[in-house]
Amino acid sequence: MGETLDPGPFYHGTKADLRAGDLLTAGFRSNYRPEVVMRHIYFTALRDGAGLAAELAAGDGQPRVYLVEPTGDFQDDPNVTDKKFPGNPTRSYRSEEPLRILGEVDDWTRLTPDALRDWRTRLASVRGEIIN
Repeated sequence: MGETLDPGPFYHGTKADLRAGDLLTAGFRSNYRPEVVMRHIYFTALRDGAGLAAELAAGDGQPRVYLVEPTGDFQDDPNVTDKKFPGNPTRSYRSEEPLRILGEVDDWTRLTPDALRDWRTRLASVRGEIIN
């Protein structure tokens, strides 16, 4: 692997029911723009950031946050880094290589129904480009 951007630990939020050892891979539709098939898998070093992603993820499953380990190089997520938040205060990353599930995390902050509705409304009104 190349230079370490962040020592972690790292988290991924989803509605998929996964087990330790499973691999998360790219190639699925974006949660925010379903017409876009993503070439990267996204993760963060902020547990509650992964929780937000889990709450907003597509599907009807239970929102889940997983502790993950990148299996290859990763980079700052250009969709938020500098484009929206100078530097990388969200500690958001992406990789073309899989993420290995280490386990599920249950001590993340859930959104209230009002906050979740506000986030969905905000995302629906922002139809900017996704850097894929």
